[in-house]
Amino acid sequence: MTALRTGFQFEMRVLRRSFGELIALVTAPLMTLVFLAVIREGGRDDLAPYAVLAPALIVLWGVALIVSGELIAQDRENESLEAMVATPASFAGVLTGRITAVTLVSLTGFAESWLAAFLVFNVAVPIPHPGLFILIVLITALAMAGTACVMSAVFVLARSARAFQNSLTYPFYVLGGVMVPISLLPGWLEPISRLVFLSWSSDLLRDALSPAPVPDLASRLAVILVLGVAAYVLGLALVRRTVDRLRRTGSLTYA
Repeated sequence: MTALRTGFQFEMRVLRRSFGELIALVTAPLMTLVFLAVIREGGRDDLAPYAVLAPALIVLWGVALIVSGELIAQDRENESLEAMVATPASFAGVLTGRITAVTLVSLTGFAESWLAAFLVFNVAVPIPHPGLFILIVLITALAMAGTACVMSAVFVLARSARAFQNSLTYPFYVLGGVMVPISLLPGWLEPISRLVFLSWSSDLLRDALSPAPVPDLASRLAVILVLGVAAYVLGLALVRRTVDRLRRTGSLTYA
């Protein structure tokens, strides 16, 4: 826990000094306005909750993918990875704390989307199940942190991390049903989509914005948790193997 807390505090200080890494947060209100303009032009004001929710989920995925995914790679570039690995503190714990900090900051995208919709279009999207909505958001954040842990290990080994990142954005927005529910996608895509925790989260969050009771709540939340924990366990295993490999090859930091 000490390592996790230290990593969290360290990353919060880093983000305050280099807020440019969170540029994706700026896009949340802009995308909200674009999506709302499209559905209003099409006369589908009933889809306003979809238009407001989608940018928040896009920002959550994008920030975790870009910022959290590059933590180890950046530590190698600035030659601080060697010192971090050599300290007695758990490297995995520190990394988890740093990823948690980034993920929690990215949740401000939800507030930005709701606020932009209200200030510009005077659209107030109600949340009939506020407690449940917050619970789903927090569980989604946990799953996102677990997924980001996998990315941290993969990106440090990728020849072109930026190209790899680009391939994991828009395809996953589709597979995750961020704007369009996966039930409207081609049937052969649904089994693939169900392996992406974001598809379960987006469906649950949309249901939480409806006055009707949310069906199969416990089982659907459990799936998000299972996928998130599985990703986190895999991520930790990959991080350990990655750091061990860098030690063996003597390339913890760049010459």
